[in-house]
Amino acid sequence: MVKSVYIHIPFCKQKCLYCDFNSFQNKEFLIDDYMKALYKECAKFSFNELETIYIGGGTPSFIDSKYIVALLKMLPKAREITVEMNPCMVTKEKLINYKNAGVNRISMGLQTTNDDILKTIGRIHTFKEFKKAYALVKDVGFENVNVDLMFGLPTQTIEDVKKSLEYLININPTHISCYSLILHADIFKNLPSDEEEREMYYMTKKVLNEAGYEQYEISNFSKVGYESVHNLAYWNQEEYVGLGAGASSYVDSKRYTNESNIEKYIKNVNSDDEIRNIEEVQDDETKLREYIILRLRLTEGVSINKIQEKFDVNVMEKFKAEINKLKKFELIKICDKCNETFIKLTEKGMDLANQVWQEFV
Repeated sequence: MVKSVYIHIPFCKQKCLYCDFNSFQNKEFLIDDYMKALYKECAKFSFNELETIYIGGGTPSFIDSKYIVALLKMLPKAREITVEMNPCMVTKEKLINYKNAGVNRISMGLQTTNDDILKTIGRIHTFKEFKKAYALVKDVGFENVNVDLMFGLPTQTIEDVKKSLEYLININPTHISCYSLILHADIFKNLPSDEEEREMYYMTKKVLNEAGYEQYEISNFSKVGYESVHNLAYWNQEEYVGLGAGASSYVDSKRYTNESNIEKYIKNVNSDDEIRNIEEVQDDETKLREYIILRLRLTEGVSINKIQEKFDVNVMEKFKAEINKLKKFELIKICDKCNETFIKLTEKGMDLANQVWQEFV
């Protein structure tokens, strides 16, 4: 049963240089037509109850808040409703409108407190603008706030990351997502070495842990009780529907992706043509392997008991060779917790997670 909805707003004032998401600049003239098509797509689904709604992009805060408000009126209230916001597009009016519409979680990208690095990677906000935006978010009454941080950026030093972490700990958001720069094109120079990037990651984990943030997933840290419910739905292999251009869905063991081109998406929705392409139809074996990989992203790991219950499979027997190999290289460990046995990544395994997942592909 679908209890999570992702809504994609593909518009940006300026696309970040590192961004590989389905987002576009200089397409503002399509916003109204796009949102009308999005409403029409949304109306085709009957959601009785929802746990999470996540409005991402792109930059949802780039468009008028009236569109977000109208969209949320079409959906049932959810336990967690998140809107991504660019710091330089945060206004008190937008925040109040979001809050009145049921939004209870805001996600903003700081990335770094170093203005020179922000400019280098194509971010359009400054550190000063972020501080002003965060103060507004708290002033309007949003308690649950995520902040994105990046490391491994051009010219970035350990000291840069440390300063960013010290600032975040001081303002005390409930959730922090930390990512290393993933290069999709050879456009950046003066990048930290692999060793320096790893040191940044280790320091980030140590500093955040000491400040009361629990690492519950490879890249995510939160105060107790503030884990991202929406992202946990993905990692628990739960069903979800994606609305909008390029959005993905997972329903009935099938993975779909919507038409990514904005103009084609609008045209197809309005003419009642198919907008979803089936990317994968999973059999039980594929579903099992994917479940293991997704759960291994979490620091809790994958429960052997839950796999037995969900798939009627003894994972220790079925993947005996793979598990022994990964244990030999100290990439995974077997732990007991609350009468359950878990397979989880070691510290070394988190560094080499792709190698671990490859064993279950």
